[in-house]
Amino acid sequence: MKTIGIIGAMPSELKDIRAAQKEPAQTELAGFTFCESKVGENTLVSVCCGIGKVNAACCTQLLIDRFGADVIINTGIAGGMKHDIKVLEIVISTSVLPHDLDAHFLNDYPPYCGEFPADAELQRLAAEVCEEMGIVYHMGRIVSGDAFVTDSAVKTALIAAHDPYAVDMETAAVGQCAWRNGVPFVSVRCISDLADDEGEMSYAMFEERAARRVADIVLKVAAGVGSPRC
Repeated sequence: MKTIGIIGAMPSELKDIRAAQKEPAQTELAGFTFCESKVGENTLVSVCCGIGKVNAACCTQLLIDRFGADVIINTGIAGGMKHDIKVLEIVISTSVLPHDLDAHFLNDYPPYCGEFPADAELQRLAAEVCEEMGIVYHMGRIVSGDAFVTDSAVKTALIAAHDPYAVDMETAAVGQCAWRNGVPFVSVRCISDLADDEGEMSYAMFEERAARRVADIVLKVAAGVGSPRC
């Protein structure tokens, strides 16, 4: 049996996950509400961290320290980066990094690592779930920064610098914190917009649908952790 920590930034990203948690035990810590319940043989602890890297890092450490999370899954929506990625498709992280911090400050100073790998088994399990559900998915780097990207020029610069598949505001912080604690991690994000000049309009149209789709996937991944196929 494993304890699975699930982190989403916004209430909409956790709405369907919370609905699937039957009468969860609730714990208030540092202004966050942690909801604990069973999913299959595993314990699931979900938390809405709020937007941005600091919120995400705080929640990740609490999940590890207070709840003994064996696995961390970051879920929610993201902006698509690659040209062949479409709205409502899934991106599964292979690695994560902050795009708004010079990698020199992470590579040459503690923690001496500027890009944080996602767990290979969690990647595989998430991909299997997508295939079973008939959902198009991509596997690649996700970058994060404390700004909502809806500018085609910024998108072009991010692609040139990092070649990411998706951009958001939390994944890199969750991944870095999990990596420092030696806890397996993966981010599973549904594309709500293409992080370009039309991003705000697309986000408004597809936010709820994207959040619902990725929630269904993440619940199946959480239930599968520790199973024979994992």
